[in-house]
Amino acid sequence: MIELRGISVTFNPGTVNAVRALREIDLRLDEGELVTVVGSNGAGKSTLLNVVAGVRLPDAGRVSIAGRDVTREPEHRRAALVGRVFQNPLDGTAATMRVEENLAVALRRGQRRGFARGVGEDRRRLFRAALEPLGMGLEQRLAAPVGLLSGGQRQALTLLMATLAQPRVLLLDEHTAALDPAAAAEIEALTIRLQAEQGLTTLMVTHNMQQALRVGSRTLMLHQGEIALDLSGEERRGITVDVLVRRFQQARHQELVDDELLLTR
Repeated sequence: MIELRGISVTFNPGTVNAVRALREIDLRLDEGELVTVVGSNGAGKSTLLNVVAGVRLPDAGRVSIAGRDVTREPEHRRAALVGRVFQNPLDGTAATMRVEENLAVALRRGQRRGFARGVGEDRRRLFRAALEPLGMGLEQRLAAPVGLLSGGQRQALTLLMATLAQPRVLLLDEHTAALDPAAAAEIEALTIRLQAEQGLTTLMVTHNMQQALRVGSRTLMLHQGEIALDLSGEERRGITVDVLVRRFQQARHQELVDDELLLTR
């Protein structure tokens, strides 16, 4: 479903500030696979998502999604294939627009847009049906400006918007990190449900190592632009965070010193 071959990205190439963000990454995700990604600050996690989304075109290598070579396609050309949710709940929605208007825009993701009535009663029924399972009462607040929602409600709406047009791929960039524990648990559960129901091939970046081992069926650890560990199946099942840290140290012959990662043990 997602295949990366020899992906390399360098920021500020040819200067003293050059940084190799990704180093000849080879990675394949099968259809419907949910893979969590951890790594220190600067490991290349967000760059990896940006390459898949088309925000950043690679300097070398090949990207394919669902058998389609999208290596040189920019973000808007991949919009129908890829949904994305960011860490900040404010980034995925338009605060001054109503809930139903945000959903209407999301529904037409990747399609040509023209002048037409944005939200009719048929659409409202569709949106209520999609919102009701969230259990947040948003199906009764279609006319409310999104800026009035709580952080958890707004991130739930963002996640729903990212999947409403049924993309093939879902990219999650620490999408529970900015929420309080209760809201984070709700968004995690919603993520798992939507991913399973739609069979979305998903890359989920997280700084929470417990979450990385709890969610999905495979965990990657990036370090200095390379895949330091790739754990799945029996190798991943039952592994603890302490063991994961030791495995990293054995693979890279150095200590993991990222405080934020270690505090989530």
